Amino acid sequence: MAFTALAAGVSGLQAFTEGVGVIADNITNVNTIGYKETRSRFSTLVTETAALSSYSPGGVRAFSQTLVSKQGLLQPSGSQTDLSIDGAGFFVVRNSDTANDATGEFIYTRAGAFTQDAEGFFQNTAGHFLMGWPLDGNGDIPSNQNDQSLLEPININTLNGFGDATSAISLRANLQASTSTTAAYTAGDIAAGTVAPDFETNLQIFDSLGRSHTLVFSSVKTGPNDWEYELSFDDPSVLDSTTYPDGRIAQGNLTFNPDGTLNIASSSLTDIAAGGAVTLPGGTLSIDYDSAGDTIVDPGAIVFDFGTDGEANGFSQFDSISTLISSAADGASFDNVNGVSIGEDGVVTALFDNGLALDVFQLPVAIFQNPDGLTRRQGNAFGISDFSGDFALQQAGFGGAGNVAPNSLEQSTVDLANEFSELIKVQRAFSASTRIITTSDEILEELTRL
Repeated sequence: MAFTALAAGVSGLQAFTEGVGVIADNITNVNTIGYKETRSRFSTLVTETAALSSYSPGGVRAFSQTLVSKQGLLQPSGSQTDLSIDGAGFFVVRNSDTANDATGEFIYTRAGAFTQDAEGFFQNTAGHFLMGWPLDGNGDIPSNQNDQSLLEPININTLNGFGDATSAISLRANLQASTSTTAAYTAGDIAAGTVAPDFETNLQIFDSLGRSHTLVFSSVKTGPNDWEYELSFDDPSVLDSTTYPDGRIAQGNLTFNPDGTLNIASSSLTDIAAGGAVTLPGGTLSIDYDSAGDTIVDPGAIVFDFGTDGEANGFSQFDSISTLISSAADGASFDNVNGVSIGEDGVVTALFDNGLALDVFQLPVAIFQNPDGLTRRQGNAFGISDFSGDFALQQAGFGGAGNVAPNSLEQSTVDLANEFSELIKVQRAFSASTRIITTSDEILEELTRL
């Protein structure tokens, strides 16, 4: 019996030593961003005996449980790249020596103190690279949200001097109904300078290199409720003169209903380069820029929105002065990046010197069926285990994922008062286990004297 009691005391020393280690880890990480408290739990070791009248001591064993799902306090921060998650989920990071090392392991963390490294990539204090979905030209994420191979390390410094070609233009203007008809007009007369336009306005567009161009919309009235128009560059030298005489890239007509609204079905748009009609609405007008020397420019493709059929929300013909009411064109020439903004939806927006902004990434939020089953990894991160279940990448605020909280950091979930009280209890239990060993030793000593 003394030998079994001695073994029970030894198991106590082992278990409570581990308990002290867990408490020490919690206390030393009380100021670690996003740290999740670990608790020690103890279970009995039972030695079964055949006789009901005797008892054989077993002992105790320790196991630890990390409360990963416990939400820490969100504390405001002055840095735009300090992030936390308000609710369930984790940031997706990659553990690798370099940002472009595709062999690095994907792990998950709540430690959102991110800063830019020498190359502009976002890393937290453990050196993990923040990953996100790259946004396409329409601001959309990849269709397969759960494909981690589509994630890229966040870096906005590569956008310095970035150019975005114009792809869509919308116009809202009124053409005066009482304008006199110009009967002598033939296509190309306005660009050639032989016919003066009844209405003319300039539009700023951009090519794939970010170069700015002025596109001129000019029109003349050629009949009742009918206007002919031309689209031409004010600087024809950027276009091939053979393909685009006088810089004219398109022509067509606008036909109006008797109530002054636009008749799309009777209107037209002709692509000079392609030599064919462009479907209205929604058709694409092509632009072939003149590539000279070492400068090669991608062809342009622009969709023109002249308004809705039978409505006056685009071009209209009322008897008021011909005027441009509004116009909108996408595309831009971005200057140097001077900042970044991250929204609650996880969208990463690059801010430029010229006041423009561009959405470039969106941060996924990884959620698990049992986050408390994740395994602890170096750098206050977690890895997948059989107990956690597989990950699901969600957009912030959807599918059970929490919102991204910019300008804030999640504090450690450690409660110092509770840890110190647990430390006292575990220390007393350790001391008691040593008394078991010394008492068992005394019993054995007495037995050897018999």
